Amino acid sequence: MAEPPRARSPLPRALRRRLPVRVRQNWKLLTACAAFLAVLTLVLGTERIRPYVTSAGDTSADTVTVDIAGTTDLFDAGVAHSISLTFADADYQRMLETYWKEGEKEYVEADLTVDGTTLPSVGIRLKGNSTLQSLTWKGESRPRGTGAGPAGGMPGGGGPPADAGQRQGGQQGGQTGQTGQQGGQQTGQQGGQTGQQTGQRQAGGGFPGGGMTRTSLKAEEPETLPWLISFDEFVDGRRYQGHREVAVRVAGMGGGSTVLNEALSLSLLDSTGEAAQRYAYSSFTVNDRPTTARLLVEHPDENFADQMDGTGVLYKSLASSSFTDQGDDQTDYTDDFKQITMKGSQDLQPVINLIRWVNSASDEEFDAQLADRVDVESFARYVALQNLLLNFDDMSGPGKNYYLWYDLETKKFSVISWDHNLTFSGNASQGPHDSGGFGMRGGMQLPEGMQLPEGMQLPEGMQLPEGMQPPEGMELPEGMQPPGGGAREQEGGNAERGRVGGMMTGHKLKERFLASDAFKEVYEDAYRELYQQVYASGRATGALDAITGVLKTVDGVDAAAVDSDAERLRTLVQQRTESLKNNEVITRS
Repeated sequence: MAEPPRARSPLPRALRRRLPVRVRQNWKLLTACAAFLAVLTLVLGTERIRPYVTSAGDTSADTVTVDIAGTTDLFDAGVAHSISLTFADADYQRMLETYWKEGEKEYVEADLTVDGTTLPSVGIRLKGNSTLQSLTWKGESRPRGTGAGPAGGMPGGGGPPADAGQRQGGQQGGQTGQTGQQGGQQTGQQGGQTGQQTGQRQAGGGFPGGGMTRTSLKAEEPETLPWLISFDEFVDGRRYQGHREVAVRVAGMGGGSTVLNEALSLSLLDSTGEAAQRYAYSSFTVNDRPTTARLLVEHPDENFADQMDGTGVLYKSLASSSFTDQGDDQTDYTDDFKQITMKGSQDLQPVINLIRWVNSASDEEFDAQLADRVDVESFARYVALQNLLLNFDDMSGPGKNYYLWYDLETKKFSVISWDHNLTFSGNASQGPHDSGGFGMRGGMQLPEGMQLPEGMQLPEGMQLPEGMQPPEGMELPEGMQPPGGGAREQEGGNAERGRVGGMMTGHKLKERFLASDAFKEVYEDAYRELYQQVYASGRATGALDAITGVLKTVDGVDAAAVDSDAERLRTLVQQRTESLKNNEVITRS
């Protein structure tokens, strides 16, 4: 019986021979698929496909395959720890090249030894945004606006966007030290040198989250850089004592080279019962480089979320977050928030609902319905503590430093503070209803003796220290306090929105909360109670003494720097205690 004739391919014989056998054998199926895709394109070509998570589960998709116990609790703040990292220099150089050209922070594979326990193949990458703007490599700063990475966008700690110098006439000081960008075109080395010298004189001083740096960071000195250590980047599912990551912090303006201000803030937050990241001091050695003393801070992840009361979802605010209504498409909020836990079972919709409501509710609706969406008592304590700790780079600061915790049982949000290396940096006389920091009048004071680069413009509301004269050619913006002037109280506690070198400051939720008479009492009650716990009780001073005592035992520590930073911080704590003692909010029964 003769075989039925085979269907002939419509392709020319010469072309058929060039195609793989599997393609020639299945040309009918492939043609049908192509036709189907063409129909979909024709029908849905103008429609936007929106990814939504429809599950309402409360479980996380993360799988832990191994959890290394170690020998010592990594975040036991009462002991000195030790960390050493070993990685190939060629890998490090490639990482720097990628960051320099593209702004992307790639991981380097390294071997880690922490408190005597060795973990091979961990991942390490640079951490921070405005912090890294002070980084130099081979004597040169990374060019602004290169790549699509964080250095070219809104900073995690408050640095300007890549084109801020051009759009703002080069008035931003820039933590890169590339100050003096006249007309946004000069990146001049003179400005960089000035910024570096200023930082050295200040022993940790500088503009909050993006101004003049403490000292210039050098890629040739990896032991001084800000790092994020990932235990599972190259080994899936690995944890160390339950932690996926740990941050190695760098100095902030209020804590000098020792970052004592961040350690003190975290200690005080924990002692008042607020959700706070754990911390510890450790020696830190990279390859055969000199050993230094560094602050380790817990990086909020599923392990951090497990310590929260109840079951919920953790979201991180990004530095580019605007907290503005951008519609109901979740993909339009990817520059605002990052979901940390319960990926695959929960999504961003609760955050979007909160944003849209805060921006659209009338004053009457805000007062009546806020408690249905936000844990008001917890939020009052958060706002009060940021003021008490003089943190101008909180949720309303240029870095938008905070996390949101969404309780799946109560359906309410709480705000969790994050990134405290710029606490204790403002005016000690700032009152409960004064707004502190960049873009908010009456906060920041430049340290005594600090000199600003020629042509630099101070942000609105910044104060010059007593007797300091601005450099020739520098313009003082409207509303700036004269030398010796005090913080200016904002009616209703309403923080002013503004820009810092192109960065937006302010936060709609915090602003509306402080401006509302309906929540004034709960805020002042929280402020009064927390003042007693933090300052009047002597807890802040006691905690500082305990922290410095441990820090001095860490291998590689600079004891003189510890004494100097601790004394400055102790003086500020004492001034803050005395300044608030007779404030009417504190004395009111």
